Amino acid sequence: MTSATAMERSGKERSRSGRAGSGRAGGPGRPLGHGAWFLVLPALIPILVLSVGPLLYGIALAFTDAQSGRTEPTEWIGALNFRDLAHDTLFWDSFGIGLLWAVGVTVPQFVLALGLALLLNQNLRFRWLARALAIIPWAMPEVVVGIMWRLVYSPDAGVLNETLRDLGLGEGRDWLSGLATALPAVIVVGIWAGMPQTTVALLAGLQNTPQELHEAAALDGAGAWRRFRTVTWPALRPVALAITALNFIWSFNAFALVYVLTNGGPGGRTRLPMLFAYEEAFRYGQFGYAAAMGCVMVAVIAVLLSLQLVGRLRQGEEGR
Repeated sequence: MTSATAMERSGKERSRSGRAGSGRAGGPGRPLGHGAWFLVLPALIPILVLSVGPLLYGIALAFTDAQSGRTEPTEWIGALNFRDLAHDTLFWDSFGIGLLWAVGVTVPQFVLALGLALLLNQNLRFRWLARALAIIPWAMPEVVVGIMWRLVYSPDAGVLNETLRDLGLGEGRDWLSGLATALPAVIVVGIWAGMPQTTVALLAGLQNTPQELHEAAALDGAGAWRRFRTVTWPALRPVALAITALNFIWSFNAFALVYVLTNGGPGGRTRLPMLFAYEEAFRYGQFGYAAAMGCVMVAVIAVLLSLQLVGRLRQGEEGR
């Protein structure tokens, strides 16, 4: 057998084996076989039980008159809860407060986290220590953060008021009980508590930016701002869009931090939608009505996620 004939026969055998492998379940372009679903089930079952199941139950509950302490059976009332919710000015006020809180936390948080990420990306001494210290607020539970900042804002012996007195800037004030200062004070805590995760995400994006691009831009005479605008930001934009959208959603759904700090007060100035739904369900026992509020918030979040996904898809198409 000549070498040419052997090579031809070997090529035919590889071609037949490739076609046979592509026809098997799980091959390229083929769906997974039925047996492969058993490997996916351990991950799907917790999601279905702990996320999808309660979500569907909450949606169904929104169309009933479920209340705590009722002796009569729960009845199906259709969209009555949603009609009442459409005229509930207190809920829509809390909805506006929630949007103001989410924007007030997300925007400054991103700007500060971007500056911190750029700083931590430099070749500084003890950079590892600075990075470790930067994520400490992220490692603290929200309840602990709320208690700590309540002590900071304390009107009698709080660190903030004591500092203002020492600087001769007044006798201090009750930051969390003032109608004009409660929401800004809570927003500051939200920025501080959420900034580490944004910093980590942006820092990861910065480290994935090719250093050769910065060196080439520097050789072309580009300054620091021009290098950031033409090199750093285009590479960082996908991460920035994703973390900003997630931060907005997380802030809009905030509960524990604001609950510990103000419990929605004073006068409802910090009553976020999640706090309002919590009070309706567990203080007043209106489970069906509270579930309707939850459905509205889920719908808003779904719209925001859809817009973020569409933006990512358009960005991906433009990048091709």
